[in-house]
Amino acid sequence: MPQFASGNRLSGTPEENQAVVQGSLAYFGTYRLDEESHKIHLHYDGSTFPNWDGVDQTRVINMWGEQLEMVSPVSAVGGGTVHLLLRRSR
Repeated sequence: MPQFASGNRLSGTPEENQAVVQGSLAYFGTYRLDEESHKIHLHYDGSTFPNWDGVDQTRVINMWGEQLEMVSPVSAVGGGTVHLLLRRSR
């Protein structure tokens, strides 16, 4: 993503701000792993997508080596399946 021309996040252009909003998603909350069913149960306390605030969702997880994949049938962009792949930091 290109940097803001002003160097100040509070004075981004409408185009710069739109690119940030459409290109990112952040959330926080709690989770519970169910290793037997290969699922993670998420509770969103808050999100940059306000429709998820206070919501519970479940994802299928696959783990191998240093990687974790979460598969979600729920998309914040409307429809489709999302695959999130995380790798352990060294």
